[in-house]
Amino acid sequence: MSPRDAGAPPPDPAPSMTPAALRAAFFRSFPGVAPSIIIAAIDQTIVATALPAIAGSLGVVERISWVVVAWLIAATIAAPVFGRLGDAFGRRRLLLAALILQALGALISATAAGFPALLAGRLLQGFGGGGLATLTMALIAEAVPPRERGRFQAWIVACFTTASCLGPLLGGWLTGAFGWRAVFWAMLPASALAFGLALRIPPRPGGGGAFRFDLAGVLLFAAFVTPALLALQAAQRLNLAAVPGAIGLALLAGLAFLLLLRQEKRARDPLLPLPLLAEPSILRSNLLTGCAHGALVALITFLPIWLQSVRGLSPATAGLMLLPLSLGGGIGGLTAGRLMTRTGIGMPIAGIGLGFAAAGLLAVAWLAPVLSPGWLALLFGLVATGMGTSYPVSQITVQVAAGPARLGAAAGSVQFSRTLGAAMATTLLGALLFGTLAAGDAGTADLFARLVREGPALLPGLAEAERSALKEGLTGAFRAAYGGAALLAAAGSWLAWRVPVRRI
Repeated sequence: MSPRDAGAPPPDPAPSMTPAALRAAFFRSFPGVAPSIIIAAIDQTIVATALPAIAGSLGVVERISWVVVAWLIAATIAAPVFGRLGDAFGRRRLLLAALILQALGALISATAAGFPALLAGRLLQGFGGGGLATLTMALIAEAVPPRERGRFQAWIVACFTTASCLGPLLGGWLTGAFGWRAVFWAMLPASALAFGLALRIPPRPGGGGAFRFDLAGVLLFAAFVTPALLALQAAQRLNLAAVPGAIGLALLAGLAFLLLLRQEKRARDPLLPLPLLAEPSILRSNLLTGCAHGALVALITFLPIWLQSVRGLSPATAGLMLLPLSLGGGIGGLTAGRLMTRTGIGMPIAGIGLGFAAAGLLAVAWLAPVLSPGWLALLFGLVATGMGTSYPVSQITVQVAAGPARLGAAAGSVQFSRTLGAAMATTLLGALLFGTLAAGDAGTADLFARLVREGPALLPGLAEAERSALKEGLTGAFRAAYGGAALLAAAGSWLAWRVPVRRI
């Protein structure tokens, strides 16, 4: 198989471009990728608010989590696949293919007569979404020199912030006004708009030369990712009955991983270029990404339980308390991007930011029970800001270390690190919470496990004695959880100082 556009891989954009030329280069590509960034980021949040309606309509209350899990598995598998193919055949071309998959998946989901058809649609949407998340970052990197990419971080942050804030609101409104299918119908015109704008992105050739698709590598990667994520999802439910199944899935994932390593060492054009991914700057940047993003996602996952059961906040107020975590990450990313452009310094910014985040989480661990909601929100925002500094730094550092010919593979590795880091951190912090509670009172631990599975809506139905015991137990357990999140942030800070590429 040969790419259509043969020739030498495109060089990095000229680092000596004038500010006007930089803006022109960026805005030739950004309008074409911005809708795709928003679609990739909004998919999970817009669908989450429709899950109860989907469960009631299709009668799948016990299996409704598969709507999320199917998308997550497909997106995780798609990230390196689209990244690698984009390097070989041109990233704009693969972005268009990802948008077609996303739209086809939305159409199947919107017209699904039963749960299997809905899952098939979500799988296709996941494949498309994983491709969009990877290729949009690589396309921006094509247009702008590494050091100058931070200059335009505000535009990228605006896309993610829009998706984070708009997704739940839009999903809730569409579901309430038109039914859950409207959530998927709405993705069709959005995908059509994104497709039309993506056609305006200046085309660049792929890597050139003969390319042999690593089908065995893709299948083994899927055989590793699927049981690994399913095992982590099972562990997150904190159900002891699920432990044997989770262990079996983990063993299966381990076997597939060993076979995958063997295949990638032998393949001529591997899906996962192991020498590249093992390069110290790339490996440590990806580990840093997993630690920082994982800690933030785990906090967002469990905080509603603590805010409602321990602090006694209403669901609406608890939701507002999560906004600083989303907005703070964007502010941190924007600040780090600006500093990178002005100074050329990369990883030290992330090291300092994650160090502040670790200190902030330790402060939360000890002061959270006595702080007012306003001070808590401010502290959460500062923690998220510190973590957010790592996002552009790690992304651009990996791109620089990989070189222009491997931008897709680099972006895919960062996306995979975020997904796996979020799943692992949520599982580990959940296990820490459950273990701390179980050490004090097994009944309270079981009640917490029910809260994780059923959500804070369970709280109003509890007896006063149960709520009191839960509040007392969770106060100490969340202190341990915040400490665990602080360790993850500290590990990320340590890794940042160990990355060889310090300057961009």
